[in-house]
Amino acid sequence: MTAPAPTDADLIAAHTAGDPHAFNELVRRHRDRMWAVALRTVRDPEEAADALQDAFISAFRAAANFRAESQVTTWLHRIVVNACLDRVRRRQARPTVPLPENGGNEPAVPRDSMAERETRLVIRQALDELPDEQRVPIVLVDVEGYSVAETARMLDIAEGTVKSRCARGRAKLAKLLGHLRNPGSEGDVPTHESKSGEGR
Repeated sequence: MTAPAPTDADLIAAHTAGDPHAFNELVRRHRDRMWAVALRTVRDPEEAADALQDAFISAFRAAANFRAESQVTTWLHRIVVNACLDRVRRRQARPTVPLPENGGNEPAVPRDSMAERETRLVIRQALDELPDEQRVPIVLVDVEGYSVAETARMLDIAEGTVKSRCARGRAKLAKLLGHLRNPGSEGDVPTHESKSGEGR
């Protein structure tokens, strides 16, 4: 019989004990999900790749400090999110113009797939319009499926703060994405009208 695969905690312990392969296995298991989190957080593939590399280096060095009070994935998420937020703060001092989403050499896709891509793009653009303090908790709670308590631990803020930031962010998203629920309706309210109605 083959031995059961080591758990994430086993791999952390083995890495701390000097196993040269354990951390690589941990990265292999979780890289894709951590990459998705990094990309949603910083919204730039190059910045996300750099943040992810920084995060894994930090995790490699800090593994001896890991306490099994939370899951390894929660611990990794917190390191990745913190690395991303560091880059976001640095980038705010040197804002850049995003490149166009549609490249000329993209392969043709069926209409249904194109509609799905367009919907995902609209949602991503709406997320991009949220301030970082609202977007990051929403990504962790609503996209990644973490609990409010886990998100609070990752971001090192109170659970009530997570809830209030998510609530404010969701309210903004509801306005930005209202046309997806009511296509063809009179839902496209001009910006100046929606602003004037906010104080009611």
